[in-house]
Amino acid sequence: MAMDEEAPLVVEISKNENSIVNHEKDVYILSSAFLLIFLAYGAAQNLESTINTEGNLGTISLGILYLSFMFCSIFASLVVRKLGSKNALILGTTGYWLFVAANLMPNWYTMVPASLYLGFAASIIWVGQGTYLTSAARSHANDHILNEAVIIGKFNGVFWGMFASHQFVGNLITLALMRDEEGGSTSGTTVLFLVFVCTVTLGAVLMCFLSKRAGKEEARQQDSSASSVSSVATLLKSIITLLQDIRMLLIIPLIAYSGLQQAFVWAEFTKYIVQPTMGESGVGGAMAVYGVFDAICSLVAGHFTFGLSSISIIVSGGALVQGAVLVWILLAHSVTAGALGILYPLLVAALWGIGDGVLNTQLSALLGILFKDDLEGAFAQLKLWQSFAIAIVFFLAPYISLQTMLVIMFVALCFSALGFLFLTLKVERRAFSYRAA
Repeated sequence: MAMDEEAPLVVEISKNENSIVNHEKDVYILSSAFLLIFLAYGAAQNLESTINTEGNLGTISLGILYLSFMFCSIFASLVVRKLGSKNALILGTTGYWLFVAANLMPNWYTMVPASLYLGFAASIIWVGQGTYLTSAARSHANDHILNEAVIIGKFNGVFWGMFASHQFVGNLITLALMRDEEGGSTSGTTVLFLVFVCTVTLGAVLMCFLSKRAGKEEARQQDSSASSVSSVATLLKSIITLLQDIRMLLIIPLIAYSGLQQAFVWAEFTKYIVQPTMGESGVGGAMAVYGVFDAICSLVAGHFTFGLSSISIIVSGGALVQGAVLVWILLAHSVTAGALGILYPLLVAALWGIGDGVLNTQLSALLGILFKDDLEGAFAQLKLWQSFAIAIVFFLAPYISLQTMLVIMFVALCFSALGFLFLTLKVERRAFSYRAA
């Protein structure tokens, strides 16, 4: 009789253990797939401003891409709800494959259409990523009876740590395959992009092995598919509601700055700081250093994330690092030959990677904590404002100086940091008052 009573308990524990393992497994599958896809796309993006220079094809294509990304992000949450997060992730990989393949024959007729489509694909893959990862973290916390905010932080740390290493891996491949030749030309680009097409293909295949997320999020996605008119109305209401939320309004400047600082390192840093001293092939080495520090910082920041107070401390530290780098470049930058000329861009890359790792992990964790009832909408806002800021940089980059860009970024950093600190203090004060009552 005792054995019969214990049997259901054993079965239940076994089910829970399997469920927990699956949640963690899905995080590593998702992270590995993004690593494979973005080691190709990230390295290609870093090279656009230096290899596709005729008519500023590279920077204009990226500007078009992120402008498309911005507009598509408005409706990305609706697409993700209809498809489900897993299907959205799989569909999103097709845009990255097409963009990388277009670089095999770069011209206005291949790059512009590929950039437009990638804007759509990127919007749904990133909303799908944020929704999927947060859903997995919640399920893991429920199964294990753990603090939800801690698990969201740790899962984001794992994802962004592995994701950030794409800069290291992808740019090492670039460094190995590309060679600067006499006359300013570069060899090895065709082989490089063929290798990248293969890695994106592997990443897309890996996405198919993700588990479908079950629970409240998926049920809401299925319910929202019932009526297109109703879904569009719900989407517009969600957008308006989030933009009326003081928390979102205070986060948006930091989201926009996170896009500015990413575009800066992809375009301005590689063009004005790395290329003059290390050449086009040296872009891969500098960005590899950036990726290593980005990955390490993402893992560490995710590990120490346990709530709003920790997020405010970590973000403040990252903001101080990037602020110091901006002032350093603005006041002391000069093209230097020799060992110092190589060490300088590598050190800037390392420090900038630290700041990027902080922003990536903490923004995702913050949105997952504050906007539990509308994850798709919150992550759509994240990508909308990030892509808007990135598009501005790529369109303006050919027409403004490095010094002007640095001043714009420093002002944006100060403004966004103040807004974020006000938000965390306001939310923490409200939570403290609620607990005291």
